[in-house]
Amino acid sequence: MNMEALKYVWEGSIPLQIHIHESEVTTVPAPPPALVSLLQWYIPTGVLFDLLCAQPERPWNLTVHFRGYPGNILIPCEGEDSVKWSFINSLKEASYIISGNCKNVMNMSQPDQEELWRSVLNGNLDGYLRVSSKLKLGIIGDQHIAASHLNSLKSWQSIGETDTTGQVKTGRVPVRLYVWCVGEDFDDFEDAPHIDAWEKISYINQPVEIQGEGKCFTLGDALKFLLPEYFRENSLIDEESSEAKGENEQKGSSEDAGGNVRDKDGEGLCENENSFQSVEAEIKLVRIQGIEPKLEIPFSWVVSNLINPEHFLHICVCVKVPQLTPYAM
Repeated sequence: MNMEALKYVWEGSIPLQIHIHESEVTTVPAPPPALVSLLQWYIPTGVLFDLLCAQPERPWNLTVHFRGYPGNILIPCEGEDSVKWSFINSLKEASYIISGNCKNVMNMSQPDQEELWRSVLNGNLDGYLRVSSKLKLGIIGDQHIAASHLNSLKSWQSIGETDTTGQVKTGRVPVRLYVWCVGEDFDDFEDAPHIDAWEKISYINQPVEIQGEGKCFTLGDALKFLLPEYFRENSLIDEESSEAKGENEQKGSSEDAGGNVRDKDGEGLCENENSFQSVEAEIKLVRIQGIEPKLEIPFSWVVSNLINPEHFLHICVCVKVPQLTPYAM
């Protein structure tokens, strides 16, 4: 885990310009818009921003209504406690996915639970690390870096074994995927179809299990695992096929049948970017924490540096599908 990257992500925010809808205005002149810098990227506001703004605008303009609440789409928020318990419940779910139980979260003391929530609410990274380290989930955490950054931080347990190249060998990663499908191609995201209804978004809550011993399991591989109906199963790196056809090992570097690049010592590197496209579908955009990572980046790096405080990895993805079919939820 890179503490500098974690701090950079943690301190991210979204500038908002909030207007009252004209039908709600009861004074002349109308009140001016409110300009605020609201919520860190890891709060759901950031996920919505990644998902709904193909070309991110600054500030993000929102319109407020006081009537006609869409209760069939949004669960009413009754205050801060509703948000807090939503966060805690997500943390319990992530804990169960990672370790097989959620006792560590359920057994948190009341002061620790309150400090954890206040740290998230106020963007206090040190406070968050101090409390979350007790949960021993350890998806975001390198023992040596975190300990040097925070003296009181106890040892973190990794999500799985990590080899010398930084790849996670085994582990279950809690993932929440938001999929926006388009039927036509476009070169500029300003020309992309706008999302005018929440029904156009497919929400997938599914862990990704990394069995990466000897393989470079990439972000693209994880997305194809989560969207199997859009991508062929053979998109993952096939080591056996690579070895069978790897006659060019004597060269300084070569590319095997699966698109997996090997260096002169035969060490596996990540697949090239072209291998992440199929005749059925094409990934047009991926956003995590406001960042658009390349598909060939190791998934372990994404998990270590871009995971949310409730230990879920939130991924927004736009997929071009030539013949759109309803996604099975």
